[in-house]
Amino acid sequence: MSRTALAIRHVPFEDLGILAPALEAHGYEIEYLEAGLDGIPPERALAPALLVVLGGPIGVYDGDRYPFLVEEQRAIRARLDAGLPTMGVCLGAQLIARALGADVAPTGRHEIGYAPLTLTNEGRASVLTPLEGHPVLHWHGDQFEIPEGATQLAETPGFPNQAFAVGNTVLALQFHLEADHTRIESWLIGHAHELAAAGVDPQRLRTDAAAFGPGLARAATRVIDAWLDRLAD
Repeated sequence: MSRTALAIRHVPFEDLGILAPALEAHGYEIEYLEAGLDGIPPERALAPALLVVLGGPIGVYDGDRYPFLVEEQRAIRARLDAGLPTMGVCLGAQLIARALGADVAPTGRHEIGYAPLTLTNEGRASVLTPLEGHPVLHWHGDQFEIPEGATQLAETPGFPNQAFAVGNTVLALQFHLEADHTRIESWLIGHAHELAAAGVDPQRLRTDAAAFGPGLARAATRVIDAWLDRLAD
């Protein structure tokens, strides 16, 4: 198995962000697969040492409109069945939840902006411990149920299932731990229509990114360091 971290990217600006330096520090070579452009058969998903499935503005239930999601879901399922290290962010977490048999559905509402999490008892004992007290970036309207056999790690009042883990090898995050606050403008441009529809002021996100982003970046690095250390063990 190669020492590669393969990231499935759905839109250009939602990349590994601040997670990339941490991965490289742990000896991973980073590769991107562009969803919808590059094929992802199961064998492609099984090859890397780590698979990271990133976010995007579509839903796991959109396979009829975006057929690549069907292939992507099969590939993720194959990797999970093999017990290989896998991380998901937002849409990526939802794809993992669906692959593990949990329901994923739109809520008709949005949670967009920087706000704190509440860690569960298990979450406070997990790799997410450094996030206690740090507002994280939320940007979602769908929600997942916690898959059978997984451990719920975090919640918010509007979206009670914010993170789950399966052993030490699977970590799924509804929120955006990876977003680089110094590049938030690309998110505001790329999601301009969604922000307008949800009545979210981009200036508030700019202000909050400047205020909370540096602390979140430090905490996020500690989270990914701890998780990668557990994988190594």
